[in-house]
Amino acid sequence: MRKFSLELFCRIIGIGSASGLFFQNNSLYLISDNSNVLYNYDITSKNLTKTELSQARPLENIPKAYKPDFEALTMNGNDLYLFGSGSTDKRNSAQKVNPVATSTSKIDMAELYDAMQSFGQIDKANFNIEAVVNDGADWYFFNRGNGPKGQNAIFTLSGDIFGQEFQMLHNEFKLPKINGAPASFTDAVKVKGKLYFLAAAEKSNSTYHDGEVAGTLIGCIDIDSMEIEWTQVISSKNKFEGITLYAEDAKTLTFLLCEDTDSQVEASEIYRLVLEK
Repeated sequence: MRKFSLELFCRIIGIGSASGLFFQNNSLYLISDNSNVLYNYDITSKNLTKTELSQARPLENIPKAYKPDFEALTMNGNDLYLFGSGSTDKRNSAQKVNPVATSTSKIDMAELYDAMQSFGQIDKANFNIEAVVNDGADWYFFNRGNGPKGQNAIFTLSGDIFGQEFQMLHNEFKLPKINGAPASFTDAVKVKGKLYFLAAAEKSNSTYHDGEVAGTLIGCIDIDSMEIEWTQVISSKNKFEGITLYAEDAKTLTFLLCEDTDSQVEASEIYRLVLEK
């Protein structure tokens, strides 16, 4: 069992249903699965700013049938990338955002998502991208196994994924249950040669409909072997959907986590998780 501590880090007013976050230079970038906005929270000043990603309205609290469902947030070079889950045809887009220039561009992910489904033998009812990690060379796309077949998987892509010139690997994983409910990937971050992932459990077998929350675990995957080294339940009541590295020392890793409460409340609680190496 890994020793850990979990505590409330801050509460951000103005963003609800937080589904991903990325920490850099005292800025905490966040996304919400029911908005067309990239949020930037300055930890020191506690100021929240918003970058609009669409001309359509509403920008926030978008009805479920129409939301872009941004679930994954990562950085490549100087740009942030927001990825839709691909769980419906309306969720097949990504956004590339330069946070300094606040320039944005939309990317159609339908063709790439179709290739993933074909290569991994995952049908549309079981396809749900919830995490994307980029390390400058490779992209890791995490499929959340909350569909009928429970297919938790990682697609490793090398090359120009937006130009369709890339190589793809596929690995499936069996995750433990939490309080009797199967856990499934919700986010991940790379630290050196490891992928630290979150997996939440809900009493539902649908990529579209939410279920009763049973808890969240954290786990570690060795990238070379693509095998899970360990898992640790960190909550029996929270559905954590975002993780980012906040600090590291010789003995511990400190992460920030965000929670999707599946509500219309425009406030998000960010937690600090300190984990023994």
